[in-house]
Amino acid sequence: MSDPVVGLILLGLLFVFLAGGLWIALSLSAVAAVALAFFSNSSVGLNLAVTFWGHSHSWSLTALPLFILMGEILLRSRLSKDMFNGLAPWLGGLPGRLLHVNVLGCAIFAAVSGSSAATAATIGKMSIPELKSRGYPESLILGTLAGSATLGLLIPPSIILIVYGVATEQSIARLFVAGLIPGAMLVGLFSVYVAVRAWMDPNLIPAETVKLNLKEKLWEARGLIPVALLIAGVIGAIYTGIASPTDAAALGVLLSILMAVLSGSFSRRDFMDALLSAARTSCMIAFILLGAAFLAVSMGFTGLPRNLASWIGEMGLSPYVLLAVLTIFFIVLGLFLDGISVVVLTTSIIMPMVLAVGIDPIWFGIYLVLVVEMSQITPPVGFNLFVIQGLTGIDILRIAKAALPFFFLLLLAVVLITLFPQIVTYLPDAMSR
Repeated sequence: MSDPVVGLILLGLLFVFLAGGLWIALSLSAVAAVALAFFSNSSVGLNLAVTFWGHSHSWSLTALPLFILMGEILLRSRLSKDMFNGLAPWLGGLPGRLLHVNVLGCAIFAAVSGSSAATAATIGKMSIPELKSRGYPESLILGTLAGSATLGLLIPPSIILIVYGVATEQSIARLFVAGLIPGAMLVGLFSVYVAVRAWMDPNLIPAETVKLNLKEKLWEARGLIPVALLIAGVIGAIYTGIASPTDAAALGVLLSILMAVLSGSFSRRDFMDALLSAARTSCMIAFILLGAAFLAVSMGFTGLPRNLASWIGEMGLSPYVLLAVLTIFFIVLGLFLDGISVVVLTTSIIMPMVLAVGIDPIWFGIYLVLVVEMSQITPPVGFNLFVIQGLTGIDILRIAKAALPFFFLLLLAVVLITLFPQIVTYLPDAMSR
């Protein structure tokens, strides 16, 4: 049987399992078992046992539950509210005024949570009632929150970058550093969009009602200090080489617990809730990763990735053409799957093609995260949309419409890093020199 036919059979089988409601991890493992049983000469049971055991005690993967726990702790403390109050006085004079709190607040919280959904939930709980009470338009409140919360996937410590790094055996520290400039670029694009909307329609943004002098602004900004110290401790330890991402994650958990307790808003019950929530999320992601690893092993035995890479190489596709095709593919896939699932489902198949045309795997990781960010704000499976719907009760299609401009801004970011790859590669290259 030819490779294209085998590939189509396995892909069709995967979609049948997913459409039938089977867990993603079980769907991946079932397809891997079928591939080994019918299209290779290797043992299903032996490969399943070896793969699950070998990938279940990865030191790099240890950073994942720690960063998730750090975000859960911050979600349940008053540190996030203090951060909002500290930003608001400084942004009231900008075009778009307090809408920039959504953008910068999401960027800051993304730098300590690593999760898009946690960022949307935390910032949304604070900003939506406040901005509505001050008369800001609903579409911009929802749009800036949904779009900016996607920064949780890109700005380190990013959970999805850890997943990509583990799945493709790339340096997580280099991936984290590579996400800094693109993350800052997205913050700039989102803020410029808000400013342009405010300039185009001055009546859209309500007038500032409270004006503080410099001393009062500085006093309010004290709420930013704990979060700033946490970011500096985690990211600084990684960038300077003092600690690995896993060590930095452990440091982040300790600092977040200390700061949450000192804030006086973190109880023993909150801590237990954070532990349970982090355990549930971590187990779900780890289970998916094990299934994806088993699928990658089975694909190796069938020879599909190797033959597919050779086929792509013989076609002579340019990197730009391949990236254009992959972008459409990932956008469509993101309509039905969450970001982590997209990464683990595709890397074993896509990476040989990517490497065959000479694309840097570190650069491709950031590209992939940017494209996956789009899936967070597109129905029917847009996690950020669900989170915001849960906070507001607003119809998910209205939220998706409000987030549409940010979808195109993310697409613009993909174009920019494709035309100017140094946006991604400059810091990792500087780090390795």
